[in-house]
Amino acid sequence: MKAFQTICRQLRSSKGFSLDPTAHVDFSTSSYSCSRKKKVNPYKEVDQEKYSDLVQSVLSSRGLAQTPESLFEEDNLLYGPVSKCKPQKQDEEAKAPRNWCPLLIPERSVKPNATSIPTIPLRIPLQRNTIPSVTKILQQTMTSEQIFYLERWKQRMILELGEDGFAEYSSNIFLQGKRFHKALESILAPQGDLKERDENLESGYIESVQHILKDVSGVRALESAVQHETLKYVGLLDCVAEYQGKLCVIDWKTSERPKPYIRNTFDNPLQVVAYVGAINNDVNYSFQVQCGLIVVAYKDGSPAHPHFMDTELCSQYWAKWLLRLEEYTKKEKNQNIQKPD
Repeated sequence: MKAFQTICRQLRSSKGFSLDPTAHVDFSTSSYSCSRKKKVNPYKEVDQEKYSDLVQSVLSSRGLAQTPESLFEEDNLLYGPVSKCKPQKQDEEAKAPRNWCPLLIPERSVKPNATSIPTIPLRIPLQRNTIPSVTKILQQTMTSEQIFYLERWKQRMILELGEDGFAEYSSNIFLQGKRFHKALESILAPQGDLKERDENLESGYIESVQHILKDVSGVRALESAVQHETLKYVGLLDCVAEYQGKLCVIDWKTSERPKPYIRNTFDNPLQVVAYVGAINNDVNYSFQVQCGLIVVAYKDGSPAHPHFMDTELCSQYWAKWLLRLEEYTKKEKNQNIQKPD
């Protein structure tokens, strides 16, 4: 104890040392302290007792980080669960065709017998009559969205090319498509002109479909008319042949833009299944077709996109085609009612 007291006396006597607890070092200058204004706390006058619950809730949730999962849970609580299925069961039942007609006729053979395979592809001419065509039915029943995008594309082309330029462009597109189909006829028909066939090989469209033609065989019909005797519509199909061993209605299309997916072909699948259904109900054809094929060829010779439609996919599009046909029939009846006698 005496030793401790001795040390304390020595420390007190040493220069610059103080045990005064209030002593501190001030580094501020007089000029700075004079010019500096004292900040006023704006929250001093707030009634803290009144808002104590609010402050407590904010402070208690400050450490909880929001994650995607917590946000989804919060949205589900506020707005309900996300509905990923757009159509409801009631809508699906309401959109089912009223007058169902089968795509295939079970009584008729699915695959033709050897004796029924024509040595020369059928070419039945299309008879012009009052029965509507597949093309007309699809044009008359386009959705408002389809009409909007088609009109927007047309106006954009007219703005770029002018009225006369757009008319010439449309004419050229039509002629190119017609020449492409003629070229395919000369290639696929056994009695085709060899000279014309060689000339067509230089076409970009024909070059585009070369890898498709290797898988096409057993041509049954070319540019041939079909008629559905029950549903009362007609059409002119491009080709009926085997593609990779499957008998198909083949529809040849040209495009300036790539169409790698079947959804890019718009109403073409409906056109194909309409021909499939018609050929299966037409007495002029002694065979049944279960599949379809849409081939999109390109002018620059880049490989064409084939869109194969199996039996299941054809059945799905067949139901949609029947709905479009019913819509067309309804429109025609309404127009006839409105016409004066």
